[in-house]
Amino acid sequence: MKPKLNCLGGRHNIMSGGKLVEHTIIKTSSPPKYGGGSIMVWGCFAASEPGQLAIVNGKMNSQVYQDILQKNLMQSVKKLKLKRGWILQQDNDPKHRSRSTLEWFQKNKIHVLKWPSQSPDLNPIEMLWHDLKKAIHSRHPRNLAELQQFCKEEWCRISPDRCARLICNYRKRMVEVIAARGGSTSY
Repeated sequence: MKPKLNCLGGRHNIMSGGKLVEHTIIKTSSPPKYGGGSIMVWGCFAASEPGQLAIVNGKMNSQVYQDILQKNLMQSVKKLKLKRGWILQQDNDPKHRSRSTLEWFQKNKIHVLKWPSQSPDLNPIEMLWHDLKKAIHSRHPRNLAELQQFCKEEWCRISPDRCARLICNYRKRMVEVIAARGGSTSY
């Protein structure tokens, strides 16, 4: 997980018939000397609605990642009413596939989808991160406190309809990637 939400200008998914989880990075519109900066967030969504959004404090490593999953993934699974058999989709970041993280998944009986490296065209949450960054940017956060607040508010405004559309378009996205022989697509 290496997310930053950036109002001046990453990735992780849960999937169960279209349930997904992710993270990204966001920055304020002010330069750091004026109270700007960036934050890292972890979030998830299902076809029904968004799940938890967590602000990540400090540098991400395997232990921090596991703590985020423990506190947020499991609550999201309950909130989203995911049934048995859901699968976690995530990218191949070293923190996501470290020995301790794999042991954590096994201990918590979480099934992880095998996922190719560098495949954002197939990652529906990338569109959700784009929406979130755009919404936050339009509000011009001036400092980290505003940035965090705007992130939480905008995350709560994501509609169930938007989540459902992202999941429903998943098949179309895969067909485009296959037609492009793994090259770039409109996504």
